[in-house]
Amino acid sequence: DIAARLVGAKLTDAWGQQVIIENRPGGNGTIGTAAAAKAAPDGYTFVVATVGDFTITQHIVKNLSYDPLVDLVPVTSLTDTPNIVGVNAGSPYKSMKDILDAARKDPGKVGYASPGVGAINQLVMEWIANVSGTSFNHIPYKGGAPSGAAVAAGDVAIGLLSVNSALPHIKSGKIRVIAVTSSERSPLVPDVPTLREQGVDMVDASNYTLMLAPKGTPTEIITKLSGEIAKALNSADIKEKMAAGAAVVIPSSPADLGARLKREAAAFKLIVEKAKITAE
Repeated sequence: DIAARLVGAKLTDAWGQQVIIENRPGGNGTIGTAAAAKAAPDGYTFVVATVGDFTITQHIVKNLSYDPLVDLVPVTSLTDTPNIVGVNAGSPYKSMKDILDAARKDPGKVGYASPGVGAINQLVMEWIANVSGTSFNHIPYKGGAPSGAAVAAGDVAIGLLSVNSALPHIKSGKIRVIAVTSSERSPLVPDVPTLREQGVDMVDASNYTLMLAPKGTPTEIITKLSGEIAKALNSADIKEKMAAGAAVVIPSSPADLGARLKREAAAFKLIVEKAKITAE
């Protein structure tokens, strides 16, 4: 919502035409996404959501009325909030090796908190388990804030959290950050090593927002909109506002975004099948 409104205001100023943001929450993101997938491809309707709505939902929700990678086409990515592996400050875990050694010693016993079943956070932790030859005990909470609070309080030793939900606890010293889950370090926590730096190969994921359009939307409209959004995202005021919310701007071309979505959807499909994850 924040990314959409900030960019929408910039587009309104640039084009002299009001951009309307219509929230359609619920259904694990399927309500808003379905509305966009079924909208007329006339360049007036787009959908802004998080990556999981286009790479995970179709694998865990049965009988979707649309295919997110067929009925919608990429416009651009918008902002990125990295996911982290965080532990309670009193935890003995100091590195990913410590966490994985504990999990291998007692497979399925070491618990971790996430914002909920089917969230990208759960998928990433299951991905870590798969490539590391072990398993964890998933403890889902109802949202990012409760899961971060649980780790900060020591109710759960480990959390796969978004950096924005963990940031207050990181600043207070109640959560220690072990790793970021993207392939490169995040400018938001530049001193934190990646999973790959700690020997956990192949895992590369973050929780980013993006925009797609109904299939059939004219290419020239998508190209123009992608370019205008890149200008908006690269403006100093939007960068500053997003950084305040623990996010960075990541404009991309439609082609680059499309390739990324296909790659991540394929990876998450395998994780869902192996971990037998279904929507609640």
